Amino acid sequence: MSTVKLTVNGRAVSVDVEDRTLLVHLLRENLNLTGTHVGCDTSQCGACVVHVDGRAVKSCTMLAGQAAGSNVTTIEGLAKGDELHPMQAAFRDNHGLQCGYCTPGMIMSAVDIVHRHSGKLDEETVRHELEGNICRCTGYHNIVKAVLDAAGRMKVAQAAE
Repeated sequence: MSTVKLTVNGRAVSVDVEDRTLLVHLLRENLNLTGTHVGCDTSQCGACVVHVDGRAVKSCTMLAGQAAGSNVTTIEGLAKGDELHPMQAAFRDNHGLQCGYCTPGMIMSAVDIVHRHSGKLDEETVRHELEGNICRCTGYHNIVKAVLDAAGRMKVAQAAE
């Protein structure tokens, strides 16, 4: 057993876990943050994506101990109170979800994509970047529309800050 200390969604936490515990399991089982999903356990589907120190990471392939000292943001930490993050709002407004299982990982990946590309995105780039996130319900068209819409919203939000 090891004690892992990290910051999750702005809150300092200290959790005793087995050394083999994956970050996704620490989040879901120890912290009850169940928005991060386990879809495949092989790093193929992207349902488990969270941000670790501002970068998108598939939490099913990262040991909890590797996140020690890090700042982790899950889907639950993206909104500001009742105000959705621009990416969450864009997914809602553009019907970028169906069953919702992949949605948290898609949104977390999409936020990282927008940040890395400074909002300068086109459909081809978004489709390429989302290859590591599998959605079995959609043809990705509305997801891509949502990401492009959110890129504009996030640019506007940053300018207002």
